[in-house]
Amino acid sequence: MTTNGHLAVSNIPLWRDNQPLPIDHARLQPVTSSTTGKNVFQYHSATVDDAEEACHSARAAFKTWKHSTVAQRRQILNKWADILVRDAERFRGLQNVETSAGPLWTQNNIDVTVGYVREIAAEIGLNSAGTIPAIDRPDTTAFVFREPVGTILIIPPWNGAMVLAGRAMAMAIATGCTTVMKASELCPATHHAMVEALAEAGLPAGVLNKVQVARADAAQVTEALIAHPAIRKVDFIGSAAVGRIIGATAAKHLKPVLMELGGKSPAIVLDDADLEQAADLCAKGALIHHGQICFSTERIIVHEKVASRFKELLVKAIDDNAQVAGSAVSHGIAAHAHEVLEDAQANGLEFLTGGPEFLDGDNRISLKPSIIMEPKGDARIVDEETFGPSASLYVVASDQAAIDRANDSSYGLNSAIHTTDLARGLRMGRELEYGQVHINNMTILTFPRGPQGGVKGSGWGRENSRWGFDQFTQEKFITWRGK
Repeated sequence: MTTNGHLAVSNIPLWRDNQPLPIDHARLQPVTSSTTGKNVFQYHSATVDDAEEACHSARAAFKTWKHSTVAQRRQILNKWADILVRDAERFRGLQNVETSAGPLWTQNNIDVTVGYVREIAAEIGLNSAGTIPAIDRPDTTAFVFREPVGTILIIPPWNGAMVLAGRAMAMAIATGCTTVMKASELCPATHHAMVEALAEAGLPAGVLNKVQVARADAAQVTEALIAHPAIRKVDFIGSAAVGRIIGATAAKHLKPVLMELGGKSPAIVLDDADLEQAADLCAKGALIHHGQICFSTERIIVHEKVASRFKELLVKAIDDNAQVAGSAVSHGIAAHAHEVLEDAQANGLEFLTGGPEFLDGDNRISLKPSIIMEPKGDARIVDEETFGPSASLYVVASDQAAIDRANDSSYGLNSAIHTTDLARGLRMGRELEYGQVHINNMTILTFPRGPQGGVKGSGWGRENSRWGFDQFTQEKFITWRGK
């Protein structure tokens, strides 16, 4: 399909039982590079029947895969990580051509994915043990076994094309689950290459099947997947709007959901912070990957005592880091971010830097990095995820005012506090309504050994390490009464 990042138009097939399925040319859909306007791939869009066949295959494979050994699962995952490292140039190229991601973000995706996969592989034995609880009957012994949930429907997004798909696949494999992955229609080649690499690493047939589907057919095919009796749980990462639909559909069919949604991540800059470092990290957090990350820094809250100096440093940091912004994945995503900025301007808001302008003329895919001062009222930018290279800046008079401003959001994913006082940072962090609080770091941060997930409108459940293993396993209680 592709080698060494040299890309040509190719057809991306469906994947079942470790084999690409024959292409139905009548169902081919284009993948268009936003930066060149050219079709770089075509993908075979699945039907309901294709989705159901993928589920049948995964259910059949689960009968044996659930009995696979810890050593077998670990060996496959580590071999997969080796292949991802070996083929790094190819994966950088695929991400770039499909999602317009720059070199910083494409390499980060590879590095973080490999880190996740290796850490998950290392923790399989530690997180697979059951217990023998005490029972108040002398003739009875009890056992609690941890067992795989079953077949998992994985729905990863395009913006962390490798990280978010790779973590979900690795966790399912590690726990003895089988999977059906609904690959993103915006990066089907990247997701397909990851699946191919897993087959090369020795994953048995049927343990991971893949479909991708055109947006026009997505609702029907996704409901068929969720409703299928083989699917025991859904792992979804995406927007809050789509998350509501997935959650409602799963509820209708009594399927549990692990869900990580959008964010409006705040970064608080206190009066004792290292202001140059804080400005640089806030700028990077707002701009990386054109702001198209659920962890992106969308709001900056600075203490009034240092606000004047921080504004100067922030404008400089935005200019210095402009090159990391890159371009949007599609004209639709860019248009949305632009509309939010236009709405801010129409509401009379001040731009500290930037404005609702494109940097690439008629192509209209790369927005000028922007900072908007003190959004309020009905302006969309107040609590709408922009998914563009912009952030709001607020000035507050106290720590409590900073906490209140940060918590004034329907979202609750990632946040940051910049301070040289650890006790102050921890105290404020405990009051923030966010799943993650990073002190003196970017909001764009996660670690394989720490829990990752949101509160409020950012979803529920936790990924990573033992918290992730808990999501993909369930307890079985067995008692034995002797003589």
